[in-house]
Amino acid sequence: MSLTSDDVPQRRRGPALENALLAAAWDELNERGYDDFTVDGVAARACTSRAVLYRRWPGKPELVHAALIAAIKKDPVTVPDTGSLRGDVIDLLRQANSRRGHLAVTVITRLGGFYRDTGTNLADLRDALEGELGVTMDDLIARAVARGEIRPDQINGRIAQLPADLLRHDILFTHAPLTDDAIAEIVDGVFLPLVRLGAGDNS
Repeated sequence: MSLTSDDVPQRRRGPALENALLAAAWDELNERGYDDFTVDGVAARACTSRAVLYRRWPGKPELVHAALIAAIKKDPVTVPDTGSLRGDVIDLLRQANSRRGHLAVTVITRLGGFYRDTGTNLADLRDALEGELGVTMDDLIARAVARGEIRPDQINGRIAQLPADLLRHDILFTHAPLTDDAIAEIVDGVFLPLVRLGAGDNS
């Protein structure tokens, strides 16, 4: 029986190969956790050899870190434009909750040994996990200023990062994404009152 071109496995190269390796590493991490994560396991999942992995990443910590970054970049958040600061921040948190919630759970529950081996901690991964949220919040605030909704000096850096910090805090303790009601409470019960306080409006 002859083999057609569709029957012959296609050899993966370049980005296609690297994406397959990182996807396999992410699956291994989620299923086994860092301590039981093995390069052999990743190679088996990706149907390749250990040598292929070691040519790209010198060891287990580097491979795990690369898999985490790839998972974050796979589904980026978009800049909301609802016409109001409240609507924009709620939309942004909902995106982060649905697209980053499961990543945050993995970072919290599956990477204990990673912090030990690399001398890092959860705070060191925060920028990787939420870095784009900070940039996006800056965009939302600039847009609100342009609309005349707030003054340029009304929100400092700490207040700007507070919604994302509270989202992460709840995920840290519940190991699950937040409800829409909880997200609305963060914005309406904490963030916006502080914004109004910055304007000298206590109403």
